[in-house]
Amino acid sequence: MLGRLYLVVTPRPGWTFQEVLDRTERALEGGVEVLQLRAKDWEARPILELGERMLALARRYGVPFFLNDRPDLAALLSADGVHLGQGDLTPSEARRFFPGMIGRSTHAPEQALRALEEGADYLSVGPVWETPTKPGRRAAGLEYVVWAAKHLGEKPWFAIGGIDLANLDRVLEAGARRVVVVRAILDAPDPERAARAFRRRLYGLA
Repeated sequence: MLGRLYLVVTPRPGWTFQEVLDRTERALEGGVEVLQLRAKDWEARPILELGERMLALARRYGVPFFLNDRPDLAALLSADGVHLGQGDLTPSEARRFFPGMIGRSTHAPEQALRALEEGADYLSVGPVWETPTKPGRRAAGLEYVVWAAKHLGEKPWFAIGGIDLANLDRVLEAGARRVVVVRAILDAPDPERAARAFRRRLYGLA
């Protein structure tokens, strides 16, 4: 079962593994419910090394751990899942050698429908706003969130892209119940406090 608050950990240049892990653990203390490691430009060995340590954190806090893009490395780590972009393997292709959950990034309704046909376990919907995490990716806007809320039924999906505490209410009003966050938690002065604030809003406690 996937919760509502999903953190994608994208290590910043100059951060040590320990700083990444410290920030991640503080976010988990604050209530992050799904954890993903996204290290786009890294070679396999450092991804595995950091992934092993992040997986151990995820196990300690009882949350699922996903790896971005690499079902081969996710299988080696015995990760709970892998998240695939539009340029990666399809969910049906990844299932040939990865047994865990599979998520798929989607940027338009036709991509969402195709991902469901291909057997994705959950979808990300966005980017709602343009974000430096995905340079050059045009925003899909809140309209896509509205469409997802009306058409994706019981399939888990997460709004993603430039979401922070200042605009979270607009995403929720558009129909989202789950969100993916990167900078608004990972780069926050206090990741634990930021995660708690997201949790309260997502569960209607604030």
